[in-house]
Amino acid sequence: MSRYSLSAVGTDQPGIVAALAAALAAVGGNLEESTMTLLQNQFAVLLLVACPDPMTLADLDAAVSAVADRFDLTVAVRAIPPDSAADDRPAAEVWTVAVSGADRPGIVAEITDALAAGGGNIVDLDTHLVGGPTSPVYVMTLRATLPAGGAGAAAADEVRRAATRLEVHCTVHRDQADLL
Repeated sequence: MSRYSLSAVGTDQPGIVAALAAALAAVGGNLEESTMTLLQNQFAVLLLVACPDPMTLADLDAAVSAVADRFDLTVAVRAIPPDSAADDRPAAEVWTVAVSGADRPGIVAEITDALAAGGGNIVDLDTHLVGGPTSPVYVMTLRATLPAGGAGAAAADEVRRAATRLEVHCTVHRDQADLL
């Protein structure tokens, strides 16, 4: 099996997900992971697709080109090296960070810089602007891996200090194991 990342961006329309999924299934592609969202009226998707050999990058690109044309999507397909699944990073814990406060430039930059400085790696980030035009509130939720033990707790404290400097509300906590 070969693995590929596929991203697509364009104006939202009904049927984009169904058409992409059908095009991939038609060539034996299996969606291993996906994330899709709307940003105002812009649709964005990122897919990890496993394809049977000898599928090539050009084959996969051709398989979705009709969908891209039909929905006026900008599509990028990239091969994932076979050894990219190997993970030799040190032990880490998953943490959740939630930030809210008056909207202004720099919130994402400062919070994520504090995470990176502490060895954090963001695995999911979501932001929204809520409230009215006269008093917009910026809301950011993210999940990140932080070093296990005391180093992770120290990184979490640095994120809290960054939030204090920004004068935004912030909670940072270790994730609890999800039960299926």
